[in-house]
Amino acid sequence: MLNALATIAVLHWAVLLVPGFNFVLIGQLAAGGSRRAALAAVVGMTSGTLMWATLAVAGVGVVFTAHPLLRQVAQVGGGLYLLYLAWGLLRAGKVADAPDRSAMDPTAALRAGFVTSALNPKIVLFYGSVFATALPAEPPTALVLAAVALVYANSWLWHLSLALALSQPAVQRAYLAHHRALTRVSAVLVGAFGVRLIAGALQELRARAGVSEAQ
Repeated sequence: MLNALATIAVLHWAVLLVPGFNFVLIGQLAAGGSRRAALAAVVGMTSGTLMWATLAVAGVGVVFTAHPLLRQVAQVGGGLYLLYLAWGLLRAGKVADAPDRSAMDPTAALRAGFVTSALNPKIVLFYGSVFATALPAEPPTALVLAAVALVYANSWLWHLSLALALSQPAVQRAYLAHHRALTRVSAVLVGAFGVRLIAGALQELRARAGVSEAQ
């Protein structure tokens, strides 16, 4: 049991430590002076993690593999939502004065954190592959629950650490000194993540269409 959980932990941390959209969103909120909004985003992200991890052990990843169109539609939706967030950041970056800390209140931040996780179905494929790699063919219920709790705790630990570290006064002062440029960089990064999600889904759709025509 411990070996399986250790394998899951290593694989999960290997992915968590790669900067992605979550890092950008938490950094934007925390360094921008809204620790409450950053923590709310963490709640949303970790809730999305718990949802996908639970669905992975329930076999939803198998459904997405068998019916990739469902996953691709959700993936395009997630990409469009990221582009919407990027546009909001870009508009905020055009303001010359200090950033408006009410631009994303805790409720909106929680929603953004959860929706972006919920609309990224590749997460369930990741958890499905990790669980399939680390867990035995017929794992006991206690081991399955421990695996889900482990990735949920890992997600909380990492994202909460980011929110607290990036909301330190020194970080906030540096951010405020370069608010416009950093906000625009965040907008570009978020938009790039959105474009990547959409492009990946469209590429898979074209590949499927090509296979169908060949047959």
